[in-house]
Amino acid sequence: MSAPTIRPLAPEPAATQPPDPREPIARLLRDLRSAPDGLSAREAARRLERYGPNTLRVRGGRTWPRALARQFTHPLALLLLLAAVLAVVAGTPALAWAILAVVVLNAVFAFVQEHQAGRAVEALGRYLPPHASVRRDGIVGSVAASDLVPGDVLVLAEGDRIPADARLLVGDLEIDASALSGESAAVDRSATAVDDATRRLDSPVLVWSGTGCVAGTAEAVVHATGAHTEIGRIAALTGPRRAGDSPLERQVRRVAYLIAGVAVAVGIAFLPLGVAAGLSWPEAFVFAVGLLVANVPEGLLPTITLALAGGVRAMARRGALVKRLSAVETLGSTTVICTDKTGTLTAGVMHVVEIRDGRGAVLNVPGADLAAAVARCSTADAAARTGDPTELALLDMAAAAGVDVAAGGRDADRLVLYRFDPRRKRMATLDRVGSGQRVHVKGAPEELLPRCTLAPGQRAELATAIEAMTSRALRVLAIAQRDWTSTSPPDRDAAEGPGLELLGLVGLLDPPRPEVAVAVADCHASGIRVHVVTGDNGRTATEIARQVGIRADRVVDGTALDAMPDSELDTLLASDEEIIFSRAAPEAKLRIADALRSRGHVVAMTGDGVNDAPALHHADIGVAMGLSGTEVAREAATVVLTDDNFATVVAGVEEGRRVYDNVRKFVLYIFAHAVPEVVPFLVFALSGGLIPLPLTVLQILAIDLGTETLPALALGREPAEPGLMARRPRRAGQNVIDRSMLLRAWGLMGVVSAALTMGLFLLVLLGAGWTPGAPTGAGTPLHLAYLQATTASFAAIVACQIGTAFAARTQRSSLRSIGLFTNPLLLGGIAFELLFAAALIYLPPLQALFGTAALPGSVLALLLPMPVLVWGIDEVYRAVLRSRAARRERS
Repeated sequence: MSAPTIRPLAPEPAATQPPDPREPIARLLRDLRSAPDGLSAREAARRLERYGPNTLRVRGGRTWPRALARQFTHPLALLLLLAAVLAVVAGTPALAWAILAVVVLNAVFAFVQEHQAGRAVEALGRYLPPHASVRRDGIVGSVAASDLVPGDVLVLAEGDRIPADARLLVGDLEIDASALSGESAAVDRSATAVDDATRRLDSPVLVWSGTGCVAGTAEAVVHATGAHTEIGRIAALTGPRRAGDSPLERQVRRVAYLIAGVAVAVGIAFLPLGVAAGLSWPEAFVFAVGLLVANVPEGLLPTITLALAGGVRAMARRGALVKRLSAVETLGSTTVICTDKTGTLTAGVMHVVEIRDGRGAVLNVPGADLAAAVARCSTADAAARTGDPTELALLDMAAAAGVDVAAGGRDADRLVLYRFDPRRKRMATLDRVGSGQRVHVKGAPEELLPRCTLAPGQRAELATAIEAMTSRALRVLAIAQRDWTSTSPPDRDAAEGPGLELLGLVGLLDPPRPEVAVAVADCHASGIRVHVVTGDNGRTATEIARQVGIRADRVVDGTALDAMPDSELDTLLASDEEIIFSRAAPEAKLRIADALRSRGHVVAMTGDGVNDAPALHHADIGVAMGLSGTEVAREAATVVLTDDNFATVVAGVEEGRRVYDNVRKFVLYIFAHAVPEVVPFLVFALSGGLIPLPLTVLQILAIDLGTETLPALALGREPAEPGLMARRPRRAGQNVIDRSMLLRAWGLMGVVSAALTMGLFLLVLLGAGWTPGAPTGAGTPLHLAYLQATTASFAAIVACQIGTAFAARTQRSSLRSIGLFTNPLLLGGIAFELLFAAALIYLPPLQALFGTAALPGSVLALLLPMPVLVWGIDEVYRAVLRSRAARRERS
């Protein structure tokens, strides 16, 4: 092996000024103070002290106490804690403990669901091999990969995983860099190649930590280890960050402040009203506190958490594991998906998709000689699925044609192997075939065809065929052979020299997944744009994108993207175009995601490789492939697709939209009951005490923590409404609570429920002979009638809750369109609500506690139509809205 001339050793460079690995070998070895024979063991040990181990640092420790504490500082949690304190002040410690239990259980549940260790950087470290072959003191030996240092000389061979960033000294390699670059085809590296690459990552003389060697042998000098490698730089980009609030979380905070404002305002307003009604200041304060506590929706926070958890379980059943509860809703907010190509849109495996004969004609099956040639001219093992992905695809083609592709038999008949040479772009073997010998060659058509004997006009036909294949982004290989009659094996030039017989052409492609086209169409129907951000070349990415329905309106190369100012990138992404970003570096993916987010988009980033980890980690929602993806990508992402199915991303969008809709439904349901709970207090106060209090605080608490809870939880599991995926993504910043919701909750269903409640209360009192101002306290003749009247108010609110629950199941659609019995959980919740209310009304111990009394049959008869009235009025309201919307569409 020839070695470059070595200049005298120079002082070791400062750690802050690493040498340029692309400079001439002699200069690089000088700067690294190394030599082709490698370092001495003593020098390697000294450098290990200086540079540290070849591992990736895990920054920061476990922060679970802080994460758990954050669950208790959520605005709704703080509001509930305030409610618990006020409940103690109001003389109801049992309620305080109940509310505290709700807060604690919800916080622990959310923490357990969301907490995940920050293992992305650790996973990057596990991506490196445990040991490496290194030349030290002139002798090749096995060294722990963590002990490698700059200046070490690696000995690399087929099947090795490269343990550090290095510059080739001698030899040629094919490496699988797909996890790092995103390009599915193996790439060539040669110590003698001319380094004219624009990006360092594309340099033909450099190899990178974490990539795999699929063919060839070489020696290389290490120029970077640990955090200074390319994979270390990615680890830094994938470092921990505080996850931002999801759109729903931001909206819930606003809801909390609104609820707090309303509850406090009502409580403060009741103080003077209570005094004006004849209560003493202490009595008015107790009632005000009770009213404040009663108006805090104790079930709202756990209901939201359980709704999100239900979405997590639903997504798991559809093939997606969600690490953070709010990620479900974030997916539903998605406006742009930035997807990788390899392994995401495609299967991540090369396949033979076209075969042509020696004149360029398309064949349905390969000829016998062509199939036998690719089976012999290979170093891959089809049974073990090891080797170059391209060779594995060729072996699959040969096996389908009936050829034996077992590695053992092939190697037994092999006389000479000429490995793939990146400069020659060819590989050849000399094999024993029957009683003779035959040379089999495969390689790039532009290199192999000039060495083949072709008939007149055949070359033009082949040129047309090759152009047709490459225009569809196929990787084209030519296959040839020649009989060898000499008893001595040929040298390589003779084996691959003129006179070869062309057997045909083979076109290979990493094909798109069959289900992706439907998923992309669903995205377009949902108003979601899809950009492709890939490390692969633009021609291949564009063809794949168009095959699956992505418009590919424009292709932007990574070099052009790097030179593009932020303002120009913002303008580009502001258009309605779907763009192919090719040869994109990890930083470029981050830049694209940040630019889209700055324009108000919610960005979902999909990917599977190491190079995708930073973007997956920093996107609004990172979606990794679980089967073909690297562990690094899975750890960095928020959602992991267990089936590697792009369509599952769209299923996640649908699930997220359903969860958001359901949050609105049970918020509507809870808010609608605030009016019939508050109106009785206002009537009592505004009447100056002439009308007795129609509802007690304990009865209101029985509603908020008893009858209301299970139907609200059931609304959180409501099936998706028709046309859910035909909607445009909701506007950025759209409130969970808006005017239309408040109109339905307070202005429509709330007013109807309050009117029915007060009407029944007064009807029961008047029927017993009550007149305004007549005493109804304990010991008075009207006391039993008053207990029955307040019980009737309680029962009326419960009855109206049933109607509200059915009305809240849809936002615009009719109940008939979704079916009365399609949510069995709601039916069960209503059954529990009725049993709970009956227990409070008819069981003596509960009657004494809640101040209720048994209701006569006439009152029960009046309760029966109330659910239908509340639901029916809202159904008419929604029908009017649908009619108006239809007229607008027609106009």
